[in-house]
Amino acid sequence: MGQQKSQQLGFGSRKLAMIGIFAALGIICDALITPGFSAGVWFGVIFLISPIIGIVLGPYAGFMSTFIAVMIGHWLVPRESSYEFIFTLGAPVGSMIAGFMFRGNWKRVIAFFTLLLIGYFIAPISRLLPIWGMWDVFAAYVILLIAGIIMSFRGSEDIKRLSPFALSAFISLEADVLLRIFVFVPLQTYQSFYGLTPEVLVALWSVPAPIITPFKVLLSTFVATLLAPQILHIMEAVRT
Repeated sequence: MGQQKSQQLGFGSRKLAMIGIFAALGIICDALITPGFSAGVWFGVIFLISPIIGIVLGPYAGFMSTFIAVMIGHWLVPRESSYEFIFTLGAPVGSMIAGFMFRGNWKRVIAFFTLLLIGYFIAPISRLLPIWGMWDVFAAYVILLIAGIIMSFRGSEDIKRLSPFALSAFISLEADVLLRIFVFVPLQTYQSFYGLTPEVLVALWSVPAPIITPFKVLLSTFVATLLAPQILHIMEAVRT
């Protein structure tokens, strides 16, 4: 019965095995906190592998694998606050977005960004926060819209000309960042969880995350562009 249900969801025994393998890699990455490199959005190095998981496994299996990884990883190496279990949901969502982008389902990704950005700007506190604090998210949204326009007029096959691995990884990581921001600002967890005042939030919004987080995004995009094609090639060779 359980096996039938897995197959209905598109998760055969082989896919379930891959979910487990990548979850194990993700646990290691999430639990690996390097001193001096833990500032910004991500404390561990899960950001290096979350786009690859989505690209390789697809949106739903990628979400499941990364979700398992961050939940166990956070349990093995506890963060300063248990609230991080909520914020780390951005990582599995990022993997899902990478899966959608790589497979040409860009409309869902645009809808995700649009809804969360609307929610952000509706929140009164956002008017006090410097725009440049989210410059990388806005850049990702513009790039996403341009890619969507190109694919609308010329077909989804044109994503191949847009470097699908780099594009999918970059957009997925910024989706991860955006979800965390949405939970932190519009949902006001900066106040309810951490007791921060608007003045403190404005100060935190300025430095150092606007510099460190984009650097990590570029690093992960490079890693995904380098490794994801090789992993897919190996998996295809094993399948045949």
